[in-house]
Amino acid sequence: MTLLIGTDEAGYGPNLGPLVVAATAWRVDTPAEDAETVLTTAMLEVDAATGAGRGTPLWADSKQIYRGGAGFDRLERGVLIGLKLASDALPGSWTELAERVGPISPRNGCRDEWQDLAPLTVPREADAAECIDRATAVRDLLACRGVVLERVACRGIYPDEFNRLLNDGLNKSDILSAATLDLAATLRAVAPDEPAIIWCDRHGGRKRYGGLVARHFDATLVQPLEETPARSAYLVPAGDRPPTQACRIEFCVGGESRAPVALASMAAKYVRELSMHAFNTFWAARVPGLRPTAGYPTDAQRWRGDAAAAIQQARFAADDLWRRL
Repeated sequence: MTLLIGTDEAGYGPNLGPLVVAATAWRVDTPAEDAETVLTTAMLEVDAATGAGRGTPLWADSKQIYRGGAGFDRLERGVLIGLKLASDALPGSWTELAERVGPISPRNGCRDEWQDLAPLTVPREADAAECIDRATAVRDLLACRGVVLERVACRGIYPDEFNRLLNDGLNKSDILSAATLDLAATLRAVAPDEPAIIWCDRHGGRKRYGGLVARHFDATLVQPLEETPARSAYLVPAGDRPPTQACRIEFCVGGESRAPVALASMAAKYVRELSMHAFNTFWAARVPGLRPTAGYPTDAQRWRGDAAAAIQQARFAADDLWRRL
C-alpha cells in the first residue's frame, strides 16, 4: 500500500474572507514507484465511465471548473462525491460539513459577519441523489484498481487569525506553508507505516522548504532531492522503520493535474465560496443594493467603499474584517 496526499488552497490573494487550505488522502494498493500511474489509470476510467471525460474530468483545478461565478454546481458535485467516498455520507449543512472536513469556521465561532454560516444548508445547487449515485459508481471503479479515497480535510484561516499571525512575524507564504504542512502531517497519520507521497502547490515564490518540512513532520533529517524553479522535492526518512516507508514531499507547479491535488483544490474553493456567500448575505441585509464581492483586492476596495457606513455603524475592527497582505 502507498499513501498519496494532495494539498491546495483557495483565497491566498483576497483581502476579504478566509484563506482555506485543503488536503485529500488516498491509499493505492501498489508500491510507491507505481502509485501515481495506477491512480492516473483509475481516474481515466472513472472519467470515461461517468461521462466526465472529453476534457471535463470529475476532479480538476477549481479555477477550470468555477470561473466568473459559473460552474458552482459542478464544483459542489465533485466535492460532495469526494466526501461521500471518504465519509460514506453527504453533509446537509455547514455544521455537518465541518464535522466531515475539520475546522472551517472562524476560531472564535460563527460570529457577526459569519453568523449566516451555521444555518447554511447544502447542497446549494448540486443534486444530492445524483451525487450519491455517482459516488457509488466511482467507488467501485477505483476499487477495481486498488484505490481508496480515505479523507478530505480543510482548514479555514479568517482575517482576524490571519492578521494575528502576521503580527507574530509570519508572512503570507509562511502562513500558507504552515497550514498546508500541518494538514498534510495530520493526514500522514492515516497510514504512518506505509510509504507516502505528498503533492503540494508552490507557496508564493518560495523554492526551499526543507526547514519547514523538518519542523512540521518532526523529522531531524530531511533530504533535499530537488530545488528548482519548477519543483522542490524532499525525502523524510522513516526513522527506525524500513526505508521503504519513507515519505516524499513535492512542491511543484501545475500539480492540479493529479486527482488528490485537484480534489483538494475544489474542496478549498467550495468551502471558501460557502463562507463568502454567508459574508455577502450578512452585509447585503445591512446595505440595500450592495453588490456581492469575491474579496479580491480591486473589487474588495470597491466593496469596502460601498459598505463603509455600515462597517462603521457595526464598529468592526479593521483586522477582524480586512486581511492584510
